[in-house]
Amino acid sequence: MEYSIIIEKNPTTGVYVGQCSQLPEAMSQGNTLAELMANMKEAIELAIECRRDELKELYKNRKVFHRRLTVNA
Repeated sequence: MEYSIIIEKNPTTGVYVGQCSQLPEAMSQGNTLAELMANMKEAIELAIECRRDELKELYKNRKVFHRRLTVNA
């Protein structure tokens, strides 16, 4: 699966902060983008683990397709 991460850099501390668009409870931070992305991967994995039963029930008997869409705004 691919997830979208919203990233902000704190202008005072220089720390990167991220939040997953699809799993808003998955948030983390890092001193570099590489550190943030590693931390976000762990946060997403933990969020999925916590929501596993809920997600299984939500997608039970459904055919779900994912497509990428680029919008220039």
